[in-house]
Amino acid sequence: MIATLTGKVLIKGLDRVVIDVSGVGYEVFLTTDALTRLPDSSEEIFLHIYTQVREDAIVLYGFLETEDKEMFLYLTSVSGIGPKLGLAALSGMRVAELCRAIAARDIRLLTSLQGVGKKTAERICVELKDKVGDLAAGGDLVETAGDVAPGASSAVADVLSALGNLGYNDPVSRKSLTAVKRRLGDEAFYGLSVEELLRECLRSLA
Repeated sequence: MIATLTGKVLIKGLDRVVIDVSGVGYEVFLTTDALTRLPDSSEEIFLHIYTQVREDAIVLYGFLETEDKEMFLYLTSVSGIGPKLGLAALSGMRVAELCRAIAARDIRLLTSLQGVGKKTAERICVELKDKVGDLAAGGDLVETAGDVAPGASSAVADVLSALGNLGYNDPVSRKSLTAVKRRLGDEAFYGLSVEELLRECLRSLA
């Protein structure tokens, strides 16, 4: 199975992209948000990949963030939701908002997603309400980090990388960052150096 791809953008379509990996072009389906965030052609990108193996084809679905792929896997574990519907749902709502809607059993909001009817929305809430807590925490952090001054979000990324090297998975690392941010407040949190932020995260994980 293909889990990740690193290569250059060759062709961008309405719902997919072709990635040139050492001379081989891989067609990958993406969310609308991911497509708008892709760099111009010839620039290198990294994608998390879900590989769907069918009798007549092998289809690749790509994600820029690990939490997007995790939510996609959660959604497609629900009866009646296939990869195309899962991708459409992620195109219509960011992960953090989707998690909050599931936790709140907001059927009205969930049925606003393309292809999601009332019964499907109810199944999503019942089957996923106890699974999406860590993703919601990580999504809140990402959304906040995107609005801060340059350098702050890079410190968060450096700490995520460092925690990963220490053996912590991405949801756990993001949850620790969110816990530190809530404890210290926005101003103090974004004023920490990479070393200080890492130390605070390790303290929260102890």
